Amino acid sequence: MNISPDDFGKLFKEFQREAFRLETLDDYSKSGGVDAYHAFLAGKPQPEEYKSAGWVTTVRNATEAGRRMYRVHILSRPLSNYLRFELGWGYIRNQAAGEEFFILDTTEQPNPLQGVPDFWAFDERNVVSMQYGGSGEFLGAELLPESQAQEWLAHRDEAMRRAEPFPEWWERYKPE
Repeated sequence: MNISPDDFGKLFKEFQREAFRLETLDDYSKSGGVDAYHAFLAGKPQPEEYKSAGWVTTVRNATEAGRRMYRVHILSRPLSNYLRFELGWGYIRNQAAGEEFFILDTTEQPNPLQGVPDFWAFDERNVVSMQYGGSGEFLGAELLPESQAQEWLAHRDEAMRRAEPFPEWWERYKPE
């Protein structure tokens, strides 16, 4: 079933233990933070409204309450312009608010989760599959039946087994 933006947003406020995200795309540039992305491309500083975006508050509120928010991004090098922005600005900003990031780098290995779409898993029960267009625009999300959660959690577990913490990966590969 399709989940409304309001119901999807409630999941971020109501989860009790953990929220996990798998990211698989090289470009989400039409899905949010568009002005900040253009500032990044132009070599300008981060806009203040980007630094204090609502997502940062969502993450901080959750992590300060003892709830874990974490994600794995499957990517390969060289990084797209968008990934340089997302990792260099977004991940660093969100990490300061308490979100954890991991990288599954497929530059020198096959993608073990080829064909698995982006998704969020909340408390190992609610899984939301994300749909994106070819230009990185968010098209919608589907709340999957709870009976399918274990299949998606197996994808999470595989991603986490193969990923490394973002800070270590970034230290080795961040663009100059």
